[in-house]
Amino acid sequence: MFLRNNTPLNRVTNYIINLFLVFILLAILMPIAFMLSASFMSSSEIFSMPYRWIPSRIYLENFYRAVAGNDQSFIFLRNVLNSVVVATTTATLSIMVSCLAGYGLSKFRFRGRNIIFLIIMGRMMIPFEAIMIPMYITAVKLGLQNTYAGLVLPFVLNTFGLFQMRQYLMTFPDDILDAGRIDGLGELGIFWRIVFKNSTPAIATAAILSFRGQWDNLLWPLLLAQKEKMKTIPTYIVKFTEEKYSDEGAMMAVAVLASLPIVVMFLSLSKYFLQGSGMYSAGKE
Repeated sequence: MFLRNNTPLNRVTNYIINLFLVFILLAILMPIAFMLSASFMSSSEIFSMPYRWIPSRIYLENFYRAVAGNDQSFIFLRNVLNSVVVATTTATLSIMVSCLAGYGLSKFRFRGRNIIFLIIMGRMMIPFEAIMIPMYITAVKLGLQNTYAGLVLPFVLNTFGLFQMRQYLMTFPDDILDAGRIDGLGELGIFWRIVFKNSTPAIATAAILSFRGQWDNLLWPLLLAQKEKMKTIPTYIVKFTEEKYSDEGAMMAVAVLASLPIVVMFLSLSKYFLQGSGMYSAGKE
C-alpha cells in the first residue's frame, strides 16, 4: 500500500517500496531473459565471463537440435501435439463442468448443497502425490494407459476451477435469471444464453489456469504414458535434458519452445484474465 500524504517520510517510504518492487520484478524477469538469450548462443558463449546478454551471432542450431531430439526422430513435434490436445481438451471440459456445477451450487437451494461443496473443497486439500498411485491402478484396469482419455479424464473435475466459478456466480444478479425465466427460457437456456455468455472474465481466468496446469503437468503423463508417441512436453524435456545435459544452448531452446504456447495463450486472453483477477480481488474486499 502506498502512502498518499506527501510528507518527507512518506516519500522516502514510497521510494523504498518502489525499489523493492523493481528488485522483485528483476528477480522474476532475469531467469526468463537468460533462457531467451542463451537459447541463441553456443555453449562456450553461454559460460563466457562477463556474461553478454546479446549473442555475438544468432545460433539457430540450438533450436534444430531441440526439435530433432537425441535420435533425430523429431518426436518433439508429436509431443507438442499431445500437450496441445491434452491441455485444450482438459481445459474445455473442466470449464464446462466447473460452470455447470458452480451454477448449481450457487443458484439452487437443495438439501446437502453445502456438504457437497465442502466435500469438493476437501479434495483440494489432498495432494496429487497422495492419490496418484490409486489413480494409476484404476487407469490401468480401465485400459487407459497410453491414451488421451487416460491423460484427460482424471482432471476434468477441477476443484479450484469449480470454486472460482461458484464464487463468481454467487455474485451474479438473480434478477437477470428471473427475467430469463419470465421470457420462457429453461434452466439450460438461462445457463447458456445468460450465465455462460456473461461470465467471460471468470471463464478465461479458469481456462488459462487449467491449460497451464495441464501443460506443465509432469507426474501423471510420466506415469501413464510409456510410449514415446504419447508423451507430452514436460516428459520430453526431462528425457532431453538427461541425455543432452552438456548441451546448454539446446536445453534453453527447448525451454523457449515449450513456453511459447503458454505465452501466446496468455497474451490472447490477458484482457479477460486481468478483468477476472480484478473481479476476484474486488470480491474479496
